[in-house]
This record gives sequence, C-alpha cells and structure tokens, in this order.
Amino acid sequence: MNRILATALALALSASAAFAHDFKAGMLEVHHPTSKATLPGQPVGGGFMTITNTGPDADRLVSITAPDVSDDVQIHEMAVENDVMKMRQLPDGIEIPAGAKLELKSGGLHIMFMRIKHPFKEGETFKATLNFEKAGKLDVDFKIESAKPNAKQGEGASGNHEGHGG
Repeated sequence: MNRILATALALALSASAAFAHDFKAGMLEVHHPTSKATLPGQPVGGGFMTITNTGPDADRLVSITAPDVSDDVQIHEMAVENDVMKMRQLPDGIEIPAGAKLELKSGGLHIMFMRIKHPFKEGETFKATLNFEKAGKLDVDFKIESAKPNAKQGEGASGNHEGHGG
C-alpha cells in the first residue's frame, strides 16, 4: 500500500513539474509564455504570458529576442480609438508596476513575432529572451498551443493578427 501511495505521489509531482512553465528574474515572475500554431505562409505569430512584479519598484519589459523564429519581435498594444480597434507597437516597452500583475493576452498587450521564419506547430516550443530594464535578461520557452479560436487564454488562444500586414 505504501509503495502505491509513494508511486502515485511521485507521478503527481513529476506531472506538476512537467506542466510548470514559470520563469523568474529578480523580483519578476513570468508565467506560461505561449504562442499559437500558425498556418503555412502566415507572416506573424503572437506571444502571451503573465508577468508578476513582486518587488517594491517598477520594472519595464523593453524588448524580446527570438532569433530562431523571427528577427523582428515587437511589443504591441490593442486599444479602441474613436470606436475603432487599433494595434500599435510600443517601442519603449511595457511598465510592470511594483506589486502588479501584467497580462499579455489577445485583445490587449501582446508580443508579435514578425516575418516568422517557419510556421509555429502545436506542441513545439521555441526559445526567447525577455529583456527587462532592471531585472536584466531572462531566457524563456514559448509553448506553441492550439490555433483553435475557442481555446481558453493560456491554452491556445491568441486572437487574429491580420492587422499586421500579413
């Protein structure tokens, strides 16, 4: 009986470790960086995650690099201006206030991988480096999830990025 319980506990712990997808730099915690599968010929891909600043001072995500998938990675914002949804690049990055949680998600702040070098395939991962003003560089792995439009955020949803010239 004890052997069965020990085996079950070991399996549960290894499964939770396999599904853990968190990264830390200084006082910043990055949870579940994801993208979604793309179609052949699709020129862009989106990136999503949650960044939590547990520290007493604000920090800023200033840039992202992902040379295996794109030579042009941008931080974007979607916002309604004069009743029209517009997308724009944020060249100065995104502030993460002290004690705050920042969500990069479809329909709001997000990452754009421009002119992707190959389609993103569900189940694969790719490496990227997040560059923070104070916390410095943080290497992360983006998990590529389903392209299904009804997938929950963080489980494959990334929205439509046709407005990026593709």
